[in-house]
Amino acid sequence: MRIALFTLEAAPSEEAVARFLDRHGGEVVLIGRSDPFRPAAGGALRQGWRHLRRSGPRLLPFLWINYALPGLRPGPTRLARIAAARGIPLHAVRDVNGPETAAAIRAARPDLILSCHFDQIFAAETLALAPLGGINLHPSLLPRHRGPVPTIWALAEETPRFGVSVHRLVPRIDAGGILAQREVPLPPGTTASAAARALHLAGLPLLAEVLARLGRGPVDEIVPAPLPYCPFPPPALLRGLARRGRRLVDAGDLRAALGHGLEAGSSPSAADINHPARRFG
Repeated sequence: MRIALFTLEAAPSEEAVARFLDRHGGEVVLIGRSDPFRPAAGGALRQGWRHLRRSGPRLLPFLWINYALPGLRPGPTRLARIAAARGIPLHAVRDVNGPETAAAIRAARPDLILSCHFDQIFAAETLALAPLGGINLHPSLLPRHRGPVPTIWALAEETPRFGVSVHRLVPRIDAGGILAQREVPLPPGTTASAAARALHLAGLPLLAEVLARLGRGPVDEIVPAPLPYCPFPPPALLRGLARRGRRLVDAGDLRAALGHGLEAGSSPSAADINHPARRFG
């Protein structure tokens, strides 16, 4: 199967993307890399101001550690090094539905578009460029916690439940049919950032299973009624987390963002990875 992988370089998914390419790099014919601070999205300063007005100052360390800090490391990025070593074209995605990206997809001729922590919404016309359409790895138990920071919303629940889903890409955020899903137990005290890293890693065996099923033919899916969209959190939600001692980031997350590997307890255990998935079809 020929795969076009779309992602952005950020701490929550960096290790998972690297491990996916280590195992499936021979199938990947294009890597589309988005810049979360691209001018079309407002740039770093305008985005920071927008987040400050919408969510308050408590969200800024989470965004800085997970999204800004990895881009400040010197030299070529990890994704760029992997792409160069494997000879995979690395395409800078300014507009996933624009003519430049369409041309890159047509040149690569993928069978499937795969999104892993990608921050742009695919139009139906873009998904149609791949015969098998597109799928996404999302770190929540969909349809719960649709949106950009699902582990923050999961952590805000009275009893947090974490999980990962593989679902169809449609032109609506995290609303496509679910192909597979599993709940992932995480230890008390896990930060929202560490949860995001752990869930992306826990999703890799699930993703491999779905890819194998797609390679054998059509795959059934469950299309649940969408629950409310979970946007970037309001200040009241973040204040509630702080009162309960539930953290978005800690020193371990800072070390992970600096490229010093995953902290103990932030990656899923073997039992978590081998936990039976809910299968659809």
